[in-house]
Amino acid sequence: MMTRAEKDAVVSSVREKIEKSQGVFLTNLVGIPSVDSVRIRKNVREVNGHMVVTRNTLFARAAKGTFAESLLSELKGSSCVAFAYDDAAAVAKIVNDASTEFENIVIIRGGMLGTQKLSKAEVVALAKLPTRPQMLGTLLATFNAPVSAFARVLNAIREQKETQNA
Repeated sequence: MMTRAEKDAVVSSVREKIEKSQGVFLTNLVGIPSVDSVRIRKNVREVNGHMVVTRNTLFARAAKGTFAESLLSELKGSSCVAFAYDDAAAVAKIVNDASTEFENIVIIRGGMLGTQKLSKAEVVALAKLPTRPQMLGTLLATFNAPVSAFARVLNAIREQKETQNA
């Protein structure tokens, strides 16, 4: 049994995570081997996220008055909440991969992206988006394309003049 002080510490910790997160994803980790649970949590930490498992009443108390109140106030059954501090798509991808790997055990129940509530299908769609580094790489390639094309044209003109002079 948790003491009042322990409950208050958990509530304040979860509230802090909610307030600094860009995305919140609701799932569960009950029923999977502990090695896999630790691996999933480690993968979330590597993309600057955090996973919390605690009592549903403590999640509801922590979410009261925050953007995630509608998601966390009426929880039933075992719950795990994944918080994304930077790249919400990367955390959603890890949670989605876990639900695919442990089908019928790990279930995505919804989420929040900013203040927007997401259904299970929307969380899966978010998980299928490219990660932030992939998007930045694509953007950089798009910026470099006109410059590269211009350099190739200038090189072709130079080569054409050299062959005409020879």
